[in-house]
Amino acid sequence: MFVLQKELGNYPLRVWLESDKDLEDTCMEQAYHLMQLPFLHKWVCLMPDTHAGMGMPIGGVIAAKGVVIPNAVGVDIGCGMAYVGTNIPVKVLKETMTGNGNLVQGMVGDILRNIPVGFAHHKTPMPCYTMDLAMEELFRYEKNEELLGQLEAGYFQIGTLGGGNHFIELQEDDKGYLSVMLHSGSRHFGKSVCDYFHQKARELNAQWYSRVPDEYRLAFLPVDTEEGRQYLDWMNLSMAFARENREKMMLAVKAVLEKWIGKYTELTLEYQDEINCHHNYAALENHYGENVWVHRKGAVRARNGELTVIPGAMGSYSYVVMGLGNPESFCSSSHGAGRAYSRKGAMAAFSCEEVMVDLKDQGVILGKKNKRDVAEESRFAYKDIDQVMANQKDLVIPVKRLRTIGVVKG
Repeated sequence: MFVLQKELGNYPLRVWLESDKDLEDTCMEQAYHLMQLPFLHKWVCLMPDTHAGMGMPIGGVIAAKGVVIPNAVGVDIGCGMAYVGTNIPVKVLKETMTGNGNLVQGMVGDILRNIPVGFAHHKTPMPCYTMDLAMEELFRYEKNEELLGQLEAGYFQIGTLGGGNHFIELQEDDKGYLSVMLHSGSRHFGKSVCDYFHQKARELNAQWYSRVPDEYRLAFLPVDTEEGRQYLDWMNLSMAFARENREKMMLAVKAVLEKWIGKYTELTLEYQDEINCHHNYAALENHYGENVWVHRKGAVRARNGELTVIPGAMGSYSYVVMGLGNPESFCSSSHGAGRAYSRKGAMAAFSCEEVMVDLKDQGVILGKKNKRDVAEESRFAYKDIDQVMANQKDLVIPVKRLRTIGVVKG
């Protein structure tokens, strides 16, 4: 970790990288903007997977006094990871043949058929206890009429996988056993909430002659205002929806595993170590003796002894880790490997054929309806996950290492 001192802004910057040469210019510029904010607590943090985002870098963590910043949470509110381990040897899955290839191939294809991905959603409304509760507590949300349509839309989007870097992976741990890991969030719901309240914050900040320049894209809402309370209600609803979304997809994946393993093997499937965690959110926490709003944008909470998930890119390693509760990071760690190339840059640098050959060489089964943009999510488009892990040894301890054997993408 290195520290850039307060002379650059109102607050220091702590970065879990070897030097400032490892920071891209745009990311550094956004970090500099954060350092100027008048209401921060202690310092700005950048995790080792950091890269430029909208207003605030992905992999950024700040603690704010009495305010929330919609763009410091991000557009996919509540995006995060779900994980479960099993007792099933991957060797059996690879060696057991079906009419659709081996068991890994059969299960990847079945997951893709049963879970809508990308822009797809369910054709009829699905059960969703998060939206049921929202309808019962409509008094919390009815003043924000522009967002109310998202409540109905949620019934069609629950249990669906986003596009981009979202995925469902079948993985093998170092002992040879099967695990499932998935990455998704609040779908269009969270984006609508972020965009709506960012604009509200911009309008209010202009009225207040805010010291935060509009071009920083870090407009804020005091939590003791009506608009601040409304944002927190919608943010928490988005987080609950994202968590249930991952739960529903994991249940669908489990049904696929049980179907194929039960049909083609004599094994009894058992699950262990289930995890479901967010990495785009704000929460009221106590750090250095003060209650502050910790914003984690592309970062996970890593309290002492807490288990969380840090994925790599498809075809590389991912990790289940235990937090060390480092106070300097506000008990946070990276949320993944972090992009080395933008989506557009990756498409220009790597061909579809290169990526498909690489996945085949590694024995990775890809389930994707349109492979034209597969280079966006190539493992070559991301930072080295093992270097990321090496840079945060004081934040987390690896508990389990996992490698992709099958992946479903939007």
